[in-house]
Amino acid sequence: MEEVVISDNMMYAIKAVLALVIATVLSMLARRAIRHVIQKRWEERNEDVTRLKFLRNSASAICYALAIAYIFYEIPALNNLGTALFAGAGVLAAIIGFASQKAFANIVSGIFILLFRPFKVGDAVSVGGRVGLIEDITLRHTVIRDYENRRVIIPNSIISDETIINSNIMDETIRQQVFFGISYESDIDRAIRCIQEVAIAHPLSMDRRSPEELELGHPPVVVRVVSWEDSSINLRAQVWAANVDDAFVMKCDLLHQVKKRFEKEGIEIPYPHRALVMKGGEAPVIAPESTGR
Repeated sequence: MEEVVISDNMMYAIKAVLALVIATVLSMLARRAIRHVIQKRWEERNEDVTRLKFLRNSASAICYALAIAYIFYEIPALNNLGTALFAGAGVLAAIIGFASQKAFANIVSGIFILLFRPFKVGDAVSVGGRVGLIEDITLRHTVIRDYENRRVIIPNSIISDETIINSNIMDETIRQQVFFGISYESDIDRAIRCIQEVAIAHPLSMDRRSPEELELGHPPVVVRVVSWEDSSINLRAQVWAANVDDAFVMKCDLLHQVKKRFEKEGIEIPYPHRALVMKGGEAPVIAPESTGR
């Protein structure tokens, strides 16, 4: 009788080990297959792979959960333990729920992100002051790669409660606003014309005028006077670009090229000035600050 018990225990142990080994192998194969499909779709057709990445990250959890369920079902001792635990499920559920409420919140939030899709893999987003590209969405967290190539890992429950600025959803085009300052003595019309010519000539600039705007003769780049400051008149140019990366490059180029064009046209970019009152009744002296603008 004792030998039969030992044989049965050995059989249960073998079944448990085999179940875990099979779960490990299936998890590896599933993750590898999904990774291959993701790479193929992304490289060849640039398709949205958010759901596939989420499934890849969930494959291990699903395989091991099935293996553990099989082990509990096949081994009588664990089956009885499961029945006993089920009988006291109220207390156990309360304990487990309290201990792992954040983990479950992250999983549920990850599923909601997958269903409602406020963003997808590859989108340029701003979340809580963090700006970057969505790189991965797992059961627990979302990975954002910022523009310094660092990874920002945000739990799904937190990112679901944040206000998200998505630069790719619906329409990837960006209307970039670029600000310039000129002196009060400079010719405003000439400055506006210089900014428009430089912006229109930029290879990343887009013409997004509607048929009505074309008919009315609106310029491709709108430049407006937005404020009078102590030492400058501020102008704002609105230039369209295909995406957020092109918009950033274009803005940097325009700041460089417009500066050179202003120098050529004799348009002054002013320094802030400060009035100093000298003792002894002398007249005030207007002196530039040590740092320019």
